[in-house]
Amino acid sequence: MLNIELIHNVDTEYSADSVEWCPHKNFRDIFACGTYQLEENKEGEEEKPCQRKGRIYLYEFEKHTKSLKELQRIETAAILDMKWINCNDNELPILATATALGKVELFQLEDPELKLIDSIHLKSDDDNILALSLDWKQGSGENNENQILVSDSKGNISLLNRTNERNMEILKTWHAHNFEAWICAFDRWDQNRVYTGGDDTFLNVYDLRTESRILLNKSHAAGVTCLLSHPVREHVLLTGSYDEHLRTFDTRAMRAPLSEINLQGGIWRIKSDPREHNLMLCACMYHNFSIVHLADLNAPTLTGEFGEHTSICYGADWDLNFDEGDDGLNMATCSFYDHKLCVSRVS
Repeated sequence: MLNIELIHNVDTEYSADSVEWCPHKNFRDIFACGTYQLEENKEGEEEKPCQRKGRIYLYEFEKHTKSLKELQRIETAAILDMKWINCNDNELPILATATALGKVELFQLEDPELKLIDSIHLKSDDDNILALSLDWKQGSGENNENQILVSDSKGNISLLNRTNERNMEILKTWHAHNFEAWICAFDRWDQNRVYTGGDDTFLNVYDLRTESRILLNKSHAAGVTCLLSHPVREHVLLTGSYDEHLRTFDTRAMRAPLSEINLQGGIWRIKSDPREHNLMLCACMYHNFSIVHLADLNAPTLTGEFGEHTSICYGADWDLNFDEGDDGLNMATCSFYDHKLCVSRVS
């Protein structure tokens, strides 16, 4: 089993649900943590919808001294998901957030501080829609357009485009699930192909060129909550579900999974390690944070468990700022009602 040693334990004040390490080579010591706080109504205001507020924290983690410094905090609507857009080295990094107001917001990292540069509402005439997850793909060529895929609480998927003018626009929206569309993702190897997972237990595959569903998978016994298109292995998709199983699929034959392992807790996020991409860091909501070794796609093995958190385990990511000769990796994790952020060493 891997050894996991706690380095930092931070009170985020608001309930923490998302952690994302910056992939830009000049800012890999930076990560963001998103929070979600439900503010109860005052007496006599019971009929009003409760306010969902949030906060983005920006941290700097120095890998040699292992010091952690809070750089910034931004008051926002509640955050449900965040992703850094993997921009070119000569561009400044951009963090995209999915909020409880049904918005996608873009923050540029500079100085280093986050500055809001763009925002778009998924459906301006619906105040009760929540943006639940997002994923990005990077364009190439002269246009260099970034596209963002977003899922929402009404079961819809939206495809957003960010043009040369740096403004987001909605290219298309379609209804994918009968209940919440918890997760969506581009295929890293075929970006005309996208995956969606919902509370209806279905895993869908869509072709963006024909705007049609090309596969409906019913392998999950509960809602599909997370997806990972493998970054270095073509035709490999990982899924997590409220049914507590981590599944591995060959995307050329998705009728049944290649393998599955029960992690004893609904899986909210999956992140592959940045070195070999064989260690899967899984946020197992009502259990712990688990690490699964997946060198053999047919034989996943539980190889590490981190039990420092005492509430719902939601956010997790690996530190991307590592030395090749180093025998370990760092990770950041966060949990909900105990509003806890941890930075730990895995070796």
